[in-house]
This record gives sequence, structure tokens and C-alpha cells, in this order.
Amino acid sequence: MKKKFTILIPAMLDFHFPLLRYAFCSPDYEAVILDNDKNIAYTGLKYLHNDLCYPVILIAGQFISALESGKYDESSTALMIPQAGDACRGSNYIHMIRKALKLSGFGHIPIISLNFKGLEKQNTLKISIGMIRRGLAAVMFGDILMILRNQICAYEKHSGETEHKVEIWTERLKQGLLNGKLLSGRAMKKTFYAIAEDFSRIETVKTQKPVIGIVGELYVKYCRLGNADICQYLKNEGCGVYINGFSWYLLYYVDTHLAESGLVIGAGYKGIMKYLEKIQESMTDALVKNGFYCCEPFSIFKNNAAEYVSFGCDIADGWLIGAEIVNIYRSVCRKIACVQPFGCMPNHVFGKGIYSSLQRRLDGIMLSSIDFDSGSADVNLKNRLSMLINL
Repeated sequence: MKKKFTILIPAMLDFHFPLLRYAFCSPDYEAVILDNDKNIAYTGLKYLHNDLCYPVILIAGQFISALESGKYDESSTALMIPQAGDACRGSNYIHMIRKALKLSGFGHIPIISLNFKGLEKQNTLKISIGMIRRGLAAVMFGDILMILRNQICAYEKHSGETEHKVEIWTERLKQGLLNGKLLSGRAMKKTFYAIAEDFSRIETVKTQKPVIGIVGELYVKYCRLGNADICQYLKNEGCGVYINGFSWYLLYYVDTHLAESGLVIGAGYKGIMKYLEKIQESMTDALVKNGFYCCEPFSIFKNNAAEYVSFGCDIADGWLIGAEIVNIYRSVCRKIACVQPFGCMPNHVFGKGIYSSLQRRLDGIMLSSIDFDSGSADVNLKNRLSMLINL
């Protein structure tokens, strides 16, 4: 990059990306999290086959719509997409998006791959230690804000108070990420307790509506664009929502994809895992001690699921889907919506493939499987959620 670039990043993690964007602070480029959502599925379908994974249709549509808007200088704009680098179709998004860009007249726009497996070496972004530290802190802070917001929002006595606190803390955390004051483990631990204590002061009212857990494919689970804003619908119905934090996926990914990378590199990743889990433990401790619920830290989380899932299933979300069901059942609630893009093979095999087994073995659990694609009917979504809410 010989001049300052604008890097466009698709909306994927609703709670985390507003903070994660500050991990990419650099004098050489500016990171922009896209928020355009009008007709992006239609735009994506103009250039991609409708049998493709639903998230790639939305992501491509969001990229192309943003470029068509004229807001960005094409000569100094790049796109960035994360890649897991495994056998999931998600690892091939970048090739599909390049095809869609070429067909739409934007084939000259570079796409940067964000991955830890050395993929796409011709289009890489230099990642510094500071960037990694800011990114990890942003993930942890995004987790606690998401968990707290989803638990309180539907029950608040004064409408809008929870969202207001989220906005206040997002601004404080943004400043701490930029000036580097919230990057150490000690600083994060102190901040977790301050956040949880502050949210515990929000007045709530009791309701008969249940808490609904949500598990499944990453994009559909964490992004409102992929799940028809399922959290807002459940909030409007007076239900609490629990979505497990992204840090559990991050630790799952290191555990299954990176920690076996060889003696030296693998040992390094195992060291990173221990560091991350220690911070995660501080976060879960802050939540529980202030009267909130969440899943156990990763090692206990994994051990809880050992009886129910095969850890050899590690493509895409793999065994994490079943493990989240088991741990949400144990620690949070018994009603769980399992969401996935239509035709997502890892979710159909590692998710749907064990739902019946889990329902037989976990007394009283209720699982409702919901597929999302460009043709999903709103009434089907509401019917399946209503089953969880009212039964």
C-alpha cells in the first residue's frame, strides 16, 4: 500500500466489530465496518448462485453495494475477509467474492485475507503485536457487553437504559484500546468487574417469559443480517437471550486448528490459550459474582461436553455447536434455538446430526432448528421461536 487505504470489513459480529475495528488502527489504512443492509441479499444473488452458503451471499452483496454507493475511492479501497482455512465452504468465500466482484465490475479491488494459516500470501496485511493485543481485548470486552445486554434488555424497568450503558462503555473501551491502557490482563480484569457492577444496577422487572439460548454457525449466530434480527424479536417478546461469547470460538479454533501446528509453534499457541483462558475466567467470574449467568471458562466448558460430542469433529464450528448446547443447558437455560445457513454441511452434520441424541440424554431440553437463506419466510422463524417461548 503506497498510499493510505480504506479497508472495508463486512458486518459479522454485531457486538464485537465496533471495538475490533480499533485493532486495525494504522497510519497506512482506516478500517470501516460496513453497516449498509438494504437489498444486500438481492445484490449478492445477482452475482452468486443461490445454493451457496447464505453468509457469502450477504457479505458479497454488502461489499458490492458499498462500492456501488460511490462513497469510497476505488483506487485506495481494499476489502478484508477472515478465513478459517479448513474444509468449510467459509474458507472459500474469498474466491467466490472475487468472482462476484469481477462480474459486477469491481474486479480491480483487492481482497485481503485475515487468517493465521498463511493463506493468500499475495494479499496480506502486516499484523503487529499491538494489533493482536487490541484485537484480543476487543473480543473479551465485546463478549461481556453482549452477554449483559442480552440478559437485561428485555427486563429493564426503564426502556433504553441497557442500550445507553452499552454505548457509554463502548466509548470508554474504545479510548482504552486506542491509548493502550486496557490491554493488560490486570486492566481487563478490573474493567470486567466495573462493567458487570454497573450493569447490575439497572432496575429490572420480573416476567414469565423464558431465556432462549442461541447456538449455531458463526455469522448467523452473531450477525443480525444473517438471522433476521432474532435477538430483537425475542426482546420484543419479553425473552432474555443468551449467545455464548466469541472468545469460546477463538479458544476452540486455537485448540483444534493451531495448537497442533508443530512442536515450537504449537507450544506457542498453547501458551496463548492459557493466557486467553485466564482472561476469560476473569470475565466469567465478574459476571457470576454480579448475579449474571454464562458458560464456564473454556477448559471446563470442553470437559463438560466430553461425554456428548466427538472432539474429532473440528471443521468450521465443529464440536463447538454440541458443546455450547450442553453448556447452555447446564449453566443458563433449557430452551435453545439452533441456527444455521441452509445447506451448511458442518452444521447439518455436527449440529443437526446430534440434536436427537442430546434431546434424549439431556432431560427437559428443548431444541428448535432454524435454517436461514435468502428465501426464508419470516413466519417460519416466528413459529419455531414461538414453540420455544410458549411450550
